[in-house]
Amino acid sequence: MSRGTLTYKILQQHLVAGQLLPGERATVRIDQTLTQDSTGTMVYLQLEAMDVGAVQTELSVAYIDHNTLQSGFENADDHAFIQSVAARHNVVFSKPGGGICHQLHLENYGCPGKTLLGSDSHTPTGGGLGMIAIGAGGLDVAIAMAEGNYTLTVPQVVGIELRGVLRSWVSAKDVILEVLRQLSVKGGVGRIVEYYGDGLLGLSVTDRATIANMGAELGATTSVFPSDENTRRFLEQQGRGGDWRPLAADPDALYDQSLSIDLAALAPAAACPHSPDNIRSVSDIGEIKVDQVAIGSCTNASYSDLMKVAAILAGRRVHPQVSLVIAPGSASILAVLAANGALAGMIKAGARIIECACGPCIGMGQSPRSGAVSLRTFNRNFKGRSGTNDADVYLVSPETAAISAITGVLTDGLASHHRLGIELPNIAEPSAGSFQGAGAFTVAPPALAAAGIDAAAAPGQAAGLPEVVMGPNIKPFPRGVAVPPGSAISGSVVLVCGDNITTDDIMPSDSRLLPFRSNIPHLAEYCFEKIDPGFPARAAAARDGEVAGGVIVGGDNYGQGSSREHAALVPLYLGIRMVLAKSFARIHRANLINSGILPLVFAEPRDAEAVREGDILMLDDAAAQLGGGDEADLRLHNQTQGTEYRLCGQLSFEERQMILAGGRINMIQQAAKSR
Repeated sequence: MSRGTLTYKILQQHLVAGQLLPGERATVRIDQTLTQDSTGTMVYLQLEAMDVGAVQTELSVAYIDHNTLQSGFENADDHAFIQSVAARHNVVFSKPGGGICHQLHLENYGCPGKTLLGSDSHTPTGGGLGMIAIGAGGLDVAIAMAEGNYTLTVPQVVGIELRGVLRSWVSAKDVILEVLRQLSVKGGVGRIVEYYGDGLLGLSVTDRATIANMGAELGATTSVFPSDENTRRFLEQQGRGGDWRPLAADPDALYDQSLSIDLAALAPAAACPHSPDNIRSVSDIGEIKVDQVAIGSCTNASYSDLMKVAAILAGRRVHPQVSLVIAPGSASILAVLAANGALAGMIKAGARIIECACGPCIGMGQSPRSGAVSLRTFNRNFKGRSGTNDADVYLVSPETAAISAITGVLTDGLASHHRLGIELPNIAEPSAGSFQGAGAFTVAPPALAAAGIDAAAAPGQAAGLPEVVMGPNIKPFPRGVAVPPGSAISGSVVLVCGDNITTDDIMPSDSRLLPFRSNIPHLAEYCFEKIDPGFPARAAAARDGEVAGGVIVGGDNYGQGSSREHAALVPLYLGIRMVLAKSFARIHRANLINSGILPLVFAEPRDAEAVREGDILMLDDAAAQLGGGDEADLRLHNQTQGTEYRLCGQLSFEERQMILAGGRINMIQQAAKSR
């Protein structure tokens, strides 16, 4: 299947090795990469550990958009470190204040038909421009920067036909909420979602980017839209018309699964607490009292989004019991809003304008009061992600957010007496010729060749390269332990947890901990604190005890959510050797393998229910068992209960070598020594 799809056309043009058959491993050339500072420090520590020279991509950009709250030296030190390493490797550096990485990349660098790999799970935002844009763990991105390639399991392609035209008060956010309602947070695992149909005519590039962005919540590898006249218009408005080219699936393209959505039938919707796929219509939820409204994030902070918000707020006042906060997606957008009067109107209505950054989406400020209802135009509403554990967070469109901020209750714009007063297809995006707000925050890499520096040489070998600036909070990343021939991988079960465990559950991300993203020992004290505060001590005891390791047992979709590598590196530091689950989220599974932690799936899901905390599990002669091939079942002994479980590794040859070497960095260094 998947014949004639746009997905496979782009992948075929970038194919380096392997075949484009679902389930097979294939290596593709990566044109561009992006990192952000929450994951970027670790990316650049790993890049330095590989001792490579200039990056092998056409373009790599290091964005600062997550850790912008500088209440101590830690975040500023991380920023200085990233900027110094970026200069050494020919990477563009985007300073704090320029905006959110995905919005900035869409405005300045994204190109139809290109491949993009990013150390952020919402990298698929670039699919709105017709890119194959994939979120991955930091080490995968570091290797793509060093080698120019990325190896993935070839996904199936789901075709979603969009028909008709959205009604006023219904937006792109409601489209992706409908897709999540139909497919769930597990529905995209092992798949790429491709959109087509006459409904695309009414969807701008930023609309499409919103839909592609939240495709990450499906668990999808990425989402992709055609490149058409709307795409050309967007790029011309950014001063990049020369980057446009038309791209589309064949008229008779075949998909592995197909859905059809009538846009005219959609109504304003919300993702209810505490999952992005807990979807109900706003009218069904009813007029619940609202305490906070937050508008922004990489999902809904475009110029179009904020102009709609400004139109709704114009001449009105925010409800006295509502706190409304707005974060524009980029400095360019903020500059245009300031110039055309929209910013003044939003402030006059009672909105608080905060920095162009991720901010409250990642729990970096603006936490709601205890027990609050917070409406957010963001992409995730996991429990506690806002920074307030007992808050109820609803994910809504900018239109629903703005009208609800005025009324003080969750409001269905279709049923209100307010006119939206603006139609998205008629809104122009800001022109690069009008403002270069984000450009002032961009630092190009030094002209290494002009300075007489061989950019191709490894940093350790090239004289004159900029020095790395490394503050005291930046600690070495942990390394896995190699598995000698004939030895077992064993551990004590230190945690048994349920379905849909998120990377936020594993390694919380908020204003307390984001400044310590480069300090794994400190983060380890908070691992799984929302699930079981006793986990760090128990895991460390198992690591230092007789069995010398720990095991985590999970349910379905273990590791969903963010791409953050820390959700694997911190358990590695605490001695976790294996994670057993009913199924894994794609990026987290890859991060575990890269770190040298063995992820295994129960062949019989009911066996997961039989394992108890404290059981000693052993994979005898691990090297021999892992050498049996990617389809071979593994036999795991529960020494405490005297039972045996059959588990599926489904590991490629390279992945098995990573586990046996104790992780990907170890494997790379071993290969370098043998040359």
